[in-house]
Amino acid sequence: MKNIYFSLALISVLLFSTSAHSTNVSVVGLFSGKAIVTINGSKQKLLKVGEMTPEGVKLLSADSNQAVLEINGKKLTLALGQGASTGGVQDAGGKASVTLTADAQGHFLTTGSINGKPTRFLVDTGASAISMSSAEAKRLGISYLNGQRVLSSTANGVAQVYIVSLNSVKAGDISLNGVEGVVHESAMPVVLLGMTFLNRVNMKREGDSMVLTKRF
Repeated sequence: MKNIYFSLALISVLLFSTSAHSTNVSVVGLFSGKAIVTINGSKQKLLKVGEMTPEGVKLLSADSNQAVLEINGKKLTLALGQGASTGGVQDAGGKASVTLTADAQGHFLTTGSINGKPTRFLVDTGASAISMSSAEAKRLGISYLNGQRVLSSTANGVAQVYIVSLNSVKAGDISLNGVEGVVHESAMPVVLLGMTFLNRVNMKREGDSMVLTKRF
């Protein structure tokens, strides 16, 4: 009987470890039908379209601009030098967390969604709020012109921006409701994951990895 209890306990630990596992992938090389990736900080691997690694990373398509990967059932599109994590883990206290991997420039990017529509985020502690271009706001279906118009100091001088309320913001599996955002008329390559989101998570950086854990 004691052996049975031990076996059940061991199985429970293994199941928890598997479900809590986070896979970090970075794209370091791109070719037609091939991509060079690093997984969880391991050595570089050359993947051909259709190949899957033991970690559950499958290359769906690739060209000189981007690679489309399936990571543990989640589809991600990454450009050269970009990294992402499957996230969706629970910490010891049962709180959702996501692990990000820095790209070649040291930036932390991740996929997510705003109001249920997919987008890409760049973690930016210097941004006071989640910030995006008007073009991205339109793509996401945000009626930013109905937001509060204010003047903001930017790198290019003073500009008019729109303060909006985002119904839901999701990064990895961390989902927050009622998050303030700012829409700029100028072009922006990605959405900045600013402090209106980051103030509601704990941030921990270790080398090339950053862990965000939902606080409330």
